[in-house]
Amino acid sequence: MNQFRIAISTCIIVFVLLSQSFTGFCQATNAGLKLPQGFTAKKIIDTSGKARHLSVLPGGLIYVKMARPWQGKGILMLKENDKGQAAVVGGFSNYGGTGIYIKSGYLYASSNEEVFRYQLGEDGQVKNPDKPERIITGLKMGRQHETKSIVLDNDGNIYVNIGMPTNSCQEKDRQPGSMGIPGCPLLDSAGGIWQFRCDKPDQTYKDGIRYATGLRNVVGLDWNTQNNTLFVMQHGRDQLHDLFPALYTQKQSAEVPAECMYMIRKGDNAGFPFIYYDQVQGKKILAPEYGGDGKKEGSKEYIDPVVAFPGHLAPNGLLFYTGTQFPERFRNGAFVAFHGSWNRTPEKQEGYYVVFVPFENGKPSGKWEVFADGFSGVSEVLSPRQARHRPCGLAQGPDGALYVTDDVKGAIYKIEYKQ
Repeated sequence: MNQFRIAISTCIIVFVLLSQSFTGFCQATNAGLKLPQGFTAKKIIDTSGKARHLSVLPGGLIYVKMARPWQGKGILMLKENDKGQAAVVGGFSNYGGTGIYIKSGYLYASSNEEVFRYQLGEDGQVKNPDKPERIITGLKMGRQHETKSIVLDNDGNIYVNIGMPTNSCQEKDRQPGSMGIPGCPLLDSAGGIWQFRCDKPDQTYKDGIRYATGLRNVVGLDWNTQNNTLFVMQHGRDQLHDLFPALYTQKQSAEVPAECMYMIRKGDNAGFPFIYYDQVQGKKILAPEYGGDGKKEGSKEYIDPVVAFPGHLAPNGLLFYTGTQFPERFRNGAFVAFHGSWNRTPEKQEGYYVVFVPFENGKPSGKWEVFADGFSGVSEVLSPRQARHRPCGLAQGPDGALYVTDDVKGAIYKIEYKQ
């Protein structure tokens, strides 16, 4: 009987070890990512720089915007070969930043204060990389939320995020008990989305339109072609407990407020800094800096999010999938890249993944789900420094593959569906 038990135990141990080895093999072949069945991933390059947003063209050309110039270049041009590996084959611009977008034969790119455009040749390469046309200048930049993400519509307009240079528009930023500046006059030039023409040089605030306001900071944004509407992902405010410990527990502060996806129409106001959206209560809540106590509801004049995610996940990329490579249910849905949190203590940090939101007729049609996980490379993230990779930008390839950047080590992942 003992020999029989020993034999059974040995079989179990062998099975477990084989299972672990197989799981490890699957993750290794998918660049360490966990994906739905039928999907594969590979890391096509490590640049060692901070890769932010990107655009992918036919013929294997990839343009990547770097947070800071890498080897003196703020925009890298990569070439992907037929084996699924990419190499840096060029670069230009001497400014860092986040935004990059290709439309109608031009590459648009942003620094933290300006937006430029470069004409593309028939081969997809920039014609005069050292002589860009400056489209927008003089945008507000602070020490936080300084990046200028961009997207274009189909009518010759470019939309620029101008983040609020504070956490919550306090008299003394991030100081416990400091109240909000009445009316938050900073909203005249920040905390919203501005619309400009995409072909008019040297535009400033006076040439643009404050398209939407009350948005703390938007890094991920995209144009939905199904309903011809702008969608954005807002970074919610921080430190409810740190700033108002009598009103919020540490756990509440770790989970709230929501990271919100908004469908934006001209003239919309999302309410920041006067309110935040509490996804637990399912309500717009009056901010403590403006008389709130965590329960008082905010004004109904402010728009509601179309999706409310858990707090402090840091959404940095948004992409509507219009390709045909992925299964039908992904068609016209939204992918969101969550960069990962830093302020969910005492809870573990969250994010560090790409999620999917199903859409129908230009509106969310179901619950969101984690699509690609494992970027952090560790089972639990207690500090962002532990994360080996943090997803940031998203792009769709000509063949329908999904590309994801990482701004820790400059990796670029390519996710494909194999039937």
